[in-house]
Amino acid sequence: MGKFTVATGPIEGLKIITPQVFGDERGYFMETYQKQDFVEAGITCEFVQDNQSMSRKGVLRGLHFQIQYPQDKLVRVIRGEVFDVAVDLRQDSPTFGQWYGQILSEENKKQFFIPKNFAHGFLVLSDVAEFTYKCSDFYHPNDEGGLAFNDPEIGVKWPFPEDTELILSEKDQKWNGIRDYCAQRGIPFR
Repeated sequence: MGKFTVATGPIEGLKIITPQVFGDERGYFMETYQKQDFVEAGITCEFVQDNQSMSRKGVLRGLHFQIQYPQDKLVRVIRGEVFDVAVDLRQDSPTFGQWYGQILSEENKKQFFIPKNFAHGFLVLSDVAEFTYKCSDFYHPNDEGGLAFNDPEIGVKWPFPEDTELILSEKDQKWNGIRDYCAQRGIPFR
């Protein structure tokens, strides 16, 4: 397959993509997206929006999802390092409510493909991180939902850096856990 190595995550649909990097004394070059190669890997969505954020060490963004307009996401770090997490919210999935995390960094250049109907979040491990992602639907400001990053029912094992203050947005401090998520939707919890 082209210039990418694609590994599947332990939850169906998640993919870890490692690009082929061509380097010499000048620096490096790599492709970050090539439609034909991605289609061969089973990633057939059309990306319609690119986003970028910058965060400092200890910032935790998430766990976010879109309610009516779910998005496939292709995420990567262009500066620094994050611990990136996806939580399966597909109602009929045998791994519903399970999570998987992946270190993404400017050094490893890995990308993480997260399909629709997953919650997503990341924790910044380096002093600063710049995070980019492609989305398969446009941003709808009133369509965001979330789960508590520290919900014991999900049990994400965040690698909090020592002596670092955790920084959350006001809304990320207020999300409920997956048990409430299920109750609101009439979904049996495990």
